[in-house]
Parts: sequence; structure tokens; C-alpha cells
Amino acid sequence: MTVSAEPPRQGNVPYLARFATDEARGLLSGVGAFFIWGCAPVYFKWLSHVSPIEIAAHRAVWSLLFVAIIVMMTGRGRQIAEIFRAPRTLAVFVVTTLLIGSNWMLYIWAIANERILEGSLGYYINPLVNVLLGLLFLGERLNRWQGVAILFAVVAVAIMTMQLGFLPWVSLYLAFSFGFYGLFRKKVAVDSTVGLTVETILMFPLALGFLLYLTFAVQPMSPGAAPVGFHHDAWTLVLLAGTGIVTAVPLILFATAARHLTLTTLGLLQYMSPTLQALLAVFLYHEPFGEPRMLAFGLIWIGLIIYSVDGYRRRHAAAMAGKAP
Repeated sequence: MTVSAEPPRQGNVPYLARFATDEARGLLSGVGAFFIWGCAPVYFKWLSHVSPIEIAAHRAVWSLLFVAIIVMMTGRGRQIAEIFRAPRTLAVFVVTTLLIGSNWMLYIWAIANERILEGSLGYYINPLVNVLLGLLFLGERLNRWQGVAILFAVVAVAIMTMQLGFLPWVSLYLAFSFGFYGLFRKKVAVDSTVGLTVETILMFPLALGFLLYLTFAVQPMSPGAAPVGFHHDAWTLVLLAGTGIVTAVPLILFATAARHLTLTTLGLLQYMSPTLQALLAVFLYHEPFGEPRMLAFGLIWIGLIIYSVDGYRRRHAAAMAGKAP
């Protein structure tokens, strides 16, 4: 007697259960992270009446409260305690805290001062800066196509310098500060949520002290001036508290994406963020985008295409070599 097993009907399986594969979760998380980062200028524009240093201080305070809840819920408090008991590891985090804190502050300043395009250029350059830092500090070798990609970036910066009349320091500082941040974070094997918690713990005393100073020392002495510290109106305070969510959520989404996606996919997704920022700068905030800037951005895009294609080919060749008998 032959028994034929009827295959399970697709309709019996819930749609979301079929869709929620590891790769799909990673892709959705990655798109979510880079979309939030790409649209962040809109959020910080709403806070343009608050000084960048004050926003950065609020961001540190509220980010710590938000990530601390996540750390407690996931039981990773012990990892944080171990970092504070390891002087060398803690010293690395002191450096990364200074780098990411200054990066936040300059980025917020650039948004408030109609320089979003320069900020987006910095994050376009960042992958090429990472290659350069790997060559200089990690002993990594630069192949021909990576060298060509970096050359395109150098020419683009030169064009921007001639067009602006000065070195595009906003772009360069954002690119190099984030590049060095990644370089130092490579020295400590912790996930992004734990790392952000440690960094915001280190920022917290100074940030909270600064906000209390503005609230209780500066504001009473200048009652006719614009509100500072915790004297802002309710809507502004809600937005300032929300900076903690805007900071932590994309990092958590990015960590999920990094676990489930290939480096190739993740590398291509990362260009979504500066592209959205550039589009917002030109079409929403009407920042000038003349021929020199078009040429500079075009060269950066060509360099990034070369870099991405070369990276894909090298990883594909390595994967094929690993499968060879």
C-alpha cells in the first residue's frame, strides 16, 4: 500500500511567520536603521532653536535612560560592570566617547546651520576613510581599486575646497571622527547597545551637570532670554527626550541587521542614509547644489561604486575559494 503524504498547504502557515526569516528581519532592521539616520536632519531641525551643545547634552542624558532600560531587560548589566573593572578597556571607551560625542555635536551644528550636504558628504566619504585607516593603523593592504576609489574622494574634497573657498572641515571631521570611532571600537568586543550604554554613562555626569547649570544658574540670571536647560516649553522637552530614542533605536536595529545580513548587503544599505540626507538638504531645505558640488558628489559616488564592486568581488572570490575541495 502506498501512502502519499500531502504537503502542508501554504495557506495554513501564517503570512508573517513565513516572511519573518532571519534575512528578512535583517533587511527590515537595516532599512529601518539607515532610514532613521537618513531622516534625522528633520528631527534635529525641529530643535534648531536649541544650541547644538545643549542638544548633545540632552541626547546623552536621555540616551542613557533609554538604553539602560534595554540593558536591564536583556540582562547585560554584568557586561557593563566588567568593562568598568577593566582599566584598559575603559580607557578605550573614554576615547570613543570623546569621538562620538564631538561627532554628534558637529552633526547637530551642521543641521542647524544649513550644512546638511556637507554632513552627508562626510558619511559618504566614511567607508573610504575606513579603508585608509585600515591601511595606516591595522596593516591592511590597499589594492588597486581601493586606491582608485580613495583618489576619487581626494579629488572630490579638492573640488569642494575650491568651491567653498576653504577645506570642507565639517565633512572631513564627521568622516574621520566616525572612522576613528570604528577603529577604536574594534579593540573591544561588545555589541552596540552595551557600547552605547558605557559611552553614555561616561557622558552622563558632564551632560547632566551642564543642563543643571543652564537650568539653575544661567536661566534665573537672564529671565528675558530664550529658555535653556529644563526651562524649555513642554513640546521642546518632549523632542529633547526623544533624542534618546532617535539615538538608540537605529543602533539596535543596525545590530540586528549586522547579525543577519552579509557585509555586502549591509555595505550597500549604508549609502541609504547619506543619500536621504542629501535629498532632504536639496529638496526640502534648499541648500545650494551647484555644478562644483554636483561634480564632487558624482566623483564620490563613482568611488563608492568602485569600492563596493571590488568588495563584492573579493568576498565572492573568498567564498568560492572556501567551498573548493
